[in-house]
Amino acid sequence: MLSFRPQALACVCALLSLCGPLGASAASTIVEREFTSAALNRIWKYVVYLPPDFDASKQRYPVLYLLHGNNQKGSDWVTSGRIQSTADSLIAGQDMPPAIIVMPDAGTTWFVDRKERMETAFVQDLIPEIEKNFPTIAERNGRLVAGLSMGGFGSMRFALKYPEKFIAAALLSPAIYETEPPANSSARRVGVFGAPNYDTAVWKELNYPALWPAYLEKKTPVAMYIVSGDDDDFFIEADAAHFYALLRRNKQPAELRIVNGAHTWSVWSATIADALKYIFGFSAKPTLLN
Repeated sequence: MLSFRPQALACVCALLSLCGPLGASAASTIVEREFTSAALNRIWKYVVYLPPDFDASKQRYPVLYLLHGNNQKGSDWVTSGRIQSTADSLIAGQDMPPAIIVMPDAGTTWFVDRKERMETAFVQDLIPEIEKNFPTIAERNGRLVAGLSMGGFGSMRFALKYPEKFIAAALLSPAIYETEPPANSSARRVGVFGAPNYDTAVWKELNYPALWPAYLEKKTPVAMYIVSGDDDDFFIEADAAHFYALLRRNKQPAELRIVNGAHTWSVWSATIADALKYIFGFSAKPTLLN
C-alpha cells in the first residue's frame, strides 16, 4: 500500500478527476510522489501510473520512464497526453502488458548534467527509488524509456548511453538534430548547451553522434520507435528519418512514423498508443512476486 502526505493526496484526487470516473475494483490510478535526490540535492517530484488491479496484484511489472518536453511537467502526460486512458485501453485490449509508468519533472534540463545533474539523478536516484518502492521487474527487459521533444532527446541519449538498462525506447518528435539545433529551438536558449550563450562544442559533446560508436561497441541493441509530425516546427521529421536510417543501416531494431501534424500534443497524444504497442512488444510481462 502506498502512503501520501495530505497535499500529495489532494494532487492525486485532482489528477484523477481530470481523467474521468473509474470503476472501483479494476481502476488504474495516478499518484504523485516525491523523494530527496542526492544528485540534485533537493526534493524531486514524479507522477506514476499504476495499472488496473495494482493494489490487489501480487506481481512485478515492467516500468516505462516517460519524459516530458522542455519546460513541461510529468503530469502533462496525464492532463494533455491522456496517458491513463491510453494505457488502460491498450492493457484491456492486450496490446501492452500491465505496466507502471513513471513521469518525472525535469524542467528545462534536457536530461543532461548541465543546469542540474539530471542525467545522474535519473540513473542513480530515480531508477533505484522506483525499484525500491514499487514491485518492478528490476532488469533490462523490464525497463523502457520514452519521451517527447526534449524528452525524446533524453530518451535517445539514455538508450544509447545505457543500453544495458533499457530494452526499448520511443522518441516522439525528438529533438535529435544530427548537426545543430535550428535557430528557433529552445536548446539554444535555456542555458543547458552553453551558458549564458549557446555553445556548439557543448552541444556536440552531448548530442547522439558522440554516443554512437560506444553504443555499437556494446552490441546491446535497444529497439526504438521514432515518430514526427510532417509539419514539425523544428523540422524534426528530417532528422527523425535520418536517425532511423542510421539505425537501419546498422541492423538495429527500429520503426519510423511520419504523421500529419506539427510539434504539438495533437501529434503526441495520437501516436503514443502506437509507440507503446511497439516498445512493450520487447519487454518482459508481469511476473509473480517471489
